[in-house]
Amino acid sequence: MSDHLCARCARHQKTCCQTREIYATPGDVQRIVDFTGRTDFYAYRVPANPEYLDQDDDPAWRDNVFRSDKSRRTLNHQSNGDCTFLGPAGCVLPLDVRPLVCRIYPFDYTEEGIADELADGCPTHLMMPGETLLGCLDMTQLAAESWRRQIYAEIRDEPSHSERDPERCPTSPSFERY
Repeated sequence: MSDHLCARCARHQKTCCQTREIYATPGDVQRIVDFTGRTDFYAYRVPANPEYLDQDDDPAWRDNVFRSDKSRRTLNHQSNGDCTFLGPAGCVLPLDVRPLVCRIYPFDYTEEGIADELADGCPTHLMMPGETLLGCLDMTQLAAESWRRQIYAEIRDEPSHSERDPERCPTSPSFERY
């Protein structure tokens, strides 16, 4: 049996754990705190890529994830740019503790459902003949749909806009991209 596609990806290029800004839902934060005992793993940041702010196709995401200053809660990065939870053998968090957006990737989604096409980013050129992307990632559409529903339930648990005032929880500086 061949190794997981994420391990193959890490040997050839920077992975999504090294190049993406990962939003964490309130539920993600609670699961990670419960598992790690840490509270220093996230900060509020404005997206480094301004195109990410264009969420008109997903009003629930736009209206619940972003604060009035356009920042949102994202996982911190190590000094080398890797996700704070990326270790030598991959993510140090078990699947049921990882942020929902990590679990569902590479599915592209909105509140309305999962898109027909997968999101770009996974190195499909590293797949073995006969492998499918979802098979390589040990994922199913059913699991992704469950995580999508959970994401939208959890983003609705974000504090109200008045409670998300940036003055009460300042934005930390964005990490430098490579």
